[in-house]
Amino acid sequence: MAKLFEPYSIRNVELKNRIVMSPMCMYQAKNDGFITDFHMTHYISRAVGQVGLIILESTGVVPEGRISENDLGIWSDEHIEGLSKLVSNLKAYGAKTGIQISHAGRKSTVNGDIYAPSAIAFNDNYKTPIEMTKEDISKVVEAFANAAVRVSKAGFDVIEIHAAHGYLINEFLSPLTNKREDEYGGAPENRYRFLREILDAIRSKWEGPLFVRISANEYTEGGLTPEDFTQFALWMKSQEVDLIDVSSGGNVPVPVDAFPLYQVPFSETIKNGAKIPTGAVGLITSAEEAEQVLQQNKADLIFIARELLRDPYFPYRAAKQLNVDIEAPNDSYKRGW
Repeated sequence: MAKLFEPYSIRNVELKNRIVMSPMCMYQAKNDGFITDFHMTHYISRAVGQVGLIILESTGVVPEGRISENDLGIWSDEHIEGLSKLVSNLKAYGAKTGIQISHAGRKSTVNGDIYAPSAIAFNDNYKTPIEMTKEDISKVVEAFANAAVRVSKAGFDVIEIHAAHGYLINEFLSPLTNKREDEYGGAPENRYRFLREILDAIRSKWEGPLFVRISANEYTEGGLTPEDFTQFALWMKSQEVDLIDVSSGGNVPVPVDAFPLYQVPFSETIKNGAKIPTGAVGLITSAEEAEQVLQQNKADLIFIARELLRDPYFPYRAAKQLNVDIEAPNDSYKRGW
């Protein structure tokens, strides 16, 4: 069997294949962070298509931590019911379920004040954030922990922490956006402190698989590199993080030369340097590309984004291309499978 269709186990969860639906903001939530009919159709169709793990889009742990007013939220117990209904439907087709929990920091576009480690705007199109006090930091750490409790109650299998693309955790990690002079700024271990506290808080509430999405390269002088993230990954590993989802860019407004598999070398560097499982993402659009990454041991899971927007049945097409037989989602699909 092709490696792409081998099962993969993480703690108490077994994925039926190595195909992951990468979290992608859909901007289709109600203003109060609740799921809509769109989410039911959008995600369930990918479960029918036999994606192994479906990770919901960036979901705010506090209202002001959303990227937009139309992002999902998980800051209230009232969000649990809708999320739980979606999870049940996804699992009915054999998919495992994850959710990416996040705080957008200085890249939030919601109404009102926004917050960041330092009062530096992303660019002229964004508001200048308020520099967070230690009390603000503690409240956000607690919000991540409370979100983990709600994730568990909703029945998800996996939590992914969003520490990439220039959002709040990424802002703390990077010397480009963290100019603090207290214990949360300066040396790498200090810039990591915010993520360390979030991981400890979540692990006190959550025993399941825990992923962290990172931006492994900031593509500018003085920015973070894959080698920097190898050290961060070692610290994450010591805190029982199970997998690093390796993306790049987004923390500062610089152009990125994107091409097929362009982020895979970052995954390989961190996987080998920190001896931790990784997920590869970034313009992976074919079965052959995905299989090559796995066969060359450059990642353990393949995160598919835009290709799954184009084709909810990518796993079926990939199986045919790799001469693998996979089960139809139900009897109704057997004639086409």
